[in-house]
Amino acid sequence: MSGEHMDKVPKPQDQTSVFVRRRRTFTLIFLGVMAVFSISSAVTNYDVIGGFESIPAAITWIAKNLIPDEKALSRLPNIIKKLTETALLSVAVTVCAGICAFFFSLLGTRITKINPWIARTVRIAAAFFRNVPDVVWAMLLLFSFGQNILTGFFALFFATFGMLTRTFIETIDEVCEACVEALYATGATYLQTVFRGIVPHSMPEIVSWVLYMIETNIRNSTLIGVLTATGIGAMFDLYYKRMDYGSASMVVISIVILVIAIEIISNQIRKVIM
Repeated sequence: MSGEHMDKVPKPQDQTSVFVRRRRTFTLIFLGVMAVFSISSAVTNYDVIGGFESIPAAITWIAKNLIPDEKALSRLPNIIKKLTETALLSVAVTVCAGICAFFFSLLGTRITKINPWIARTVRIAAAFFRNVPDVVWAMLLLFSFGQNILTGFFALFFATFGMLTRTFIETIDEVCEACVEALYATGATYLQTVFRGIVPHSMPEIVSWVLYMIETNIRNSTLIGVLTATGIGAMFDLYYKRMDYGSASMVVISIVILVIAIEIISNQIRKVIM
């Protein structure tokens, strides 16, 4: 065995020192997290033991109160109507945001050789829209549009647009780089590169992300509806404030069933396109 090869073989003491450093790092991280948790609990007067002790009582209360009764079953048609409205809103928001995000992402991807300042601006804008939660957007838009479905639409649209723009940029950069370079080498124009290279190769991933955001927006639109007094969220808020827990539980069960159904359909579509 040559001396050069011997130098490349890690020595036992080097491996031991690496494990020691990793263990020390993990210990420090764990102690730091515990310190933050202890300080937060002290500041907020959170009783950890009391919290765990209250779990059995909470489960018992849920079993007694959150069970749909005859009144809740009689309200099922109205619940389904509002649930359908919320689902259709989520689909419309995601499709609109997905179309806008795709064309916007073409300006932010590096492989299409757009002006680097434009690409940087697009990435910054996408990061801004993505990092502001949809609930915050709803609070801001309430001042301009009030409590209506338009506020919920734009709140979900801005957050979805930022998320999809960022993911589309990363998808195009990862999936289409070799294909785009080959097309540019043959003298293809920008539009030919987009529609013959980027669209066919990235579309399965893009559709997968759109389906994922539809599932996410159905869940998020429930909370947005509480703020904007629209959709299934407003109905849940009404029943909960009236202490009609049976009807409120029916709303929750309906949302869970819808989300599971959408996820099953999305998985089937992904199997076909991927």
